[in-house]
Amino acid sequence: MDTAFLLNGETVRVRAEPTRTLLDWLREERGLKGSKEGCNEGDCGACTVMVTDAAGSRALNACILMLPQVQGKAVRTVEGIAGPGGTLHPVQRAMVEKHGSQCGFCTPGFIVSMAVAHLNGQTDHDDRLAGNLCRCTGYAPIVRAAEAAAAEPVPEWMRTDGVALGGGGLHPSCGDVRMVSETHLDAFLPQSADELAAWYLANPDAVLVAGATDVGLWVTKQLRDLPKVAFLNGCADLKGIEAGPETIRFGAGVTMTDVGAAVAESLPSYAELIRRYGSVQVRNAATIGGNIANGSPIGDNPPALMALGATLHLRQGDARREMPVEAFFLDYGKQDRKPGEFVEAVTVPCMAPAFRAYKLSKRFDQDISAVCGAVNVTVNGGRVTSARIAFGGMAGVPKRAAAVESALVGQAWSEATMAAALPAVATDFAPLSDMRASAAYRLEAAQGMLRRYFAEMAGQPVSVLKVRA
Repeated sequence: MDTAFLLNGETVRVRAEPTRTLLDWLREERGLKGSKEGCNEGDCGACTVMVTDAAGSRALNACILMLPQVQGKAVRTVEGIAGPGGTLHPVQRAMVEKHGSQCGFCTPGFIVSMAVAHLNGQTDHDDRLAGNLCRCTGYAPIVRAAEAAAAEPVPEWMRTDGVALGGGGLHPSCGDVRMVSETHLDAFLPQSADELAAWYLANPDAVLVAGATDVGLWVTKQLRDLPKVAFLNGCADLKGIEAGPETIRFGAGVTMTDVGAAVAESLPSYAELIRRYGSVQVRNAATIGGNIANGSPIGDNPPALMALGATLHLRQGDARREMPVEAFFLDYGKQDRKPGEFVEAVTVPCMAPAFRAYKLSKRFDQDISAVCGAVNVTVNGGRVTSARIAFGGMAGVPKRAAAVESALVGQAWSEATMAAALPAVATDFAPLSDMRASAAYRLEAAQGMLRRYFAEMAGQPVSVLKVRA
């Protein structure tokens, strides 16, 4: 199928299989070898590219970005970071001056991530670079380079992509949005939720691709063919955020970056959980709807949404229904979703002062949770009047801790009450042992999170970034 986009300022039209990754195409067809293949799953950042559209510029992993996902956008690789005549970008100069590169394999990805942050005026360098892994130089000189470049003005050539797109430099259309490739892979690029609903109802066996942070690995790691696929990046009406007096409604296509920004003030614990959700590159691609719809038992969103009392909105053709998020997950690999039905939106409360979320993983940044817990206890007159507690990584699905909740509700809010409720964790969950944690460790960790919650509500310091033994 055909895809058209700007590549380092040049309009290109690509005819390739819809599931071909941008990284493979860049290296094999265009000879742009600066973007490296490291992990090929969106972890190491060696393949980072800058993608610009109407929403601005962001860093993305090219290894799990499929070509139709950049339709009508602008892509800039490390080869396009320098200016005319080879003029170095401020971050490139700083990396040389601060000795930020040794073997150099990871350096192109670092340069692109730093250049995007520089363009956007973002100076939280530790967060911006958490998705770029370095094995030999060490992060100190790289961070020093980012700090040194921060005060430098943005080069004019870094703004040309946004100007070109805004001025109609590239027409967003690339022929019929429904194309059949030369090897009969069926790919659909709907431009609205209505188009998607009609097509998906007629093609319920298709795979829906939003950010491809999960589906991308089906292609790069499992080497799976996707005979029929729909790319949802053209559905602007699935990317809306509607903030009301009591709730926020997120379209299924809202990225986790934008979810985190929307809840930063009203739900700070949720926003902090999102900060540890993958990396900047992953959060810039991953969507809230995709993270729920894939049904992963270790996804970090569902436990938080369950504890918040979020509502899931589903659509099948013109029919819509809604349910509590916890009702969606039936069993491992099985969700309450009818053929041709998709997640359209999620609604969460604007405020939840007693809500807290906790993520336990081997690495602080960019790691899969061994246990993810979320707790939201309401206390009136010294007694627990309601409790919403959910965990991920403890069962075949993320789910609420019903027995723990029952042990708390109606009781005096005290350390003794919480201690008495802890054994109920083993009633609610029978976790498995795997490479991330043993079953016994998971049970103990979940109980520890409940203890931590009580301590935090009592005003004690509990942050792993601040508390020291």
